[in-house]
Amino acid sequence: MKKLFLRATYFFTFLAGITCLSAYHSETPPIKNTKKLAEPANLKLPTGFKATIVADSLVSARHLVVSKTGDIYVKLSKLKNGSGLYHLRDTNKDGFLDQQTGIGNYPGTGIALKNNYLYSASNTGVYRYQLNAKDEVMQPEQPEEIVKGLVAKTRDVSKSIAVDNKGNLYVTVGSPDETCRDESGKGIMPCPLLDSVGGIWQFKTNQKSQTYGTAVHYATGLKNVVGLDWNTQTNSLFAMMHGRGQFHDKFPQYYTPEQSTQLPAETMFELKAPGADAGWPYVYYDHQQKKKMLTPEYGGDGKKTGGEKTLDPVIAFPAHLGPNGLLFYTGTMFPARYKNGAFIAFHGKSTELQKGYMVAFVPFKNGKSAGDWEIFADNFAGVDLVQPTGPIQHRPCGLAQGPDGALYVSDDLKGTIYRITYTGKK
Repeated sequence: MKKLFLRATYFFTFLAGITCLSAYHSETPPIKNTKKLAEPANLKLPTGFKATIVADSLVSARHLVVSKTGDIYVKLSKLKNGSGLYHLRDTNKDGFLDQQTGIGNYPGTGIALKNNYLYSASNTGVYRYQLNAKDEVMQPEQPEEIVKGLVAKTRDVSKSIAVDNKGNLYVTVGSPDETCRDESGKGIMPCPLLDSVGGIWQFKTNQKSQTYGTAVHYATGLKNVVGLDWNTQTNSLFAMMHGRGQFHDKFPQYYTPEQSTQLPAETMFELKAPGADAGWPYVYYDHQQKKKMLTPEYGGDGKKTGGEKTLDPVIAFPAHLGPNGLLFYTGTMFPARYKNGAFIAFHGKSTELQKGYMVAFVPFKNGKSAGDWEIFADNFAGVDLVQPTGPIQHRPCGLAQGPDGALYVSDDLKGTIYRITYTGKK
């Protein structure tokens, strides 16, 4: 069964990957907008912080990185003028990134910058571009395809990436199925999906055409991870998992409609070594009971605990917040309490909290979470989430740190990029 599943998976990803075969094309001519200026953003921030809009109209801007010169590379989940990767530059030094240059014609989410190389993910693989001294892509028409053939089906197709200090590349692969159950509704044991989705795979940063067969299956039991970051202080990988749904829909005898809006938690995991298991689809985390629970497909009823051998989350958040960005802050611009702490971009809404579309912060000390999470940047939605009267305006997705310690936030609803700085007393 396992071999048949893998063969079917590889065949599907071959078909899905055809759309990326034309990724080797030259960059589009730079588009300049010299009339725009950086403008204040209407965000709620702690005292001493301010936010400005430094780019817009990038459609579905997902993850982003900032180079040592202050240029930004941002991935788009939908093509803009035929490109899914954009280089943004402030040519007149007025604070607004007025020049936009498209590079690759494949959509995606993941992006990383390390040792003068830019890593950019499609939905089925990863490309590598070398940068020159000005942080410009040297050969935009000839990227190296270093990972290919990853699963991308009907949902959760995006790939997030991170790079460590030893030449390893980590790539997330989400599961298109939330539960791994058979036609009768019972969970399949062992879950065959875990062979190629629901986890993180480790590749090398300098090898071409790597596939599942040459990778290290670094972590499993992660339904879908979009927020991913390498923590240089702990020398370990951290991941934010999207929780599943369909509790009351499929199991009304165990869960009320209200419980379905509150469970399961969105969870952060620290992955210290290959072989880590976060427990999906067999268990979920209940942040109200503070316990790992058996899923109903595998014998759970909302009361039975399980997953004794699986990882405990570092911290848990209310359900359905949609953690899409994770960044450990290493700069010196912000006050000392933010040093080495984690920023998380949530692009969903919690019915339990009547909150969402925000950037949260988790303080860390000595490599461990050191306090409750808090809302850092709010009001991206632009509407009252308790009694919304209009459409959501912006939805945080990606996070990046500038060379001066500023925090950048991307918006995957309208393609706005924010820059958050601190000017208060430290």
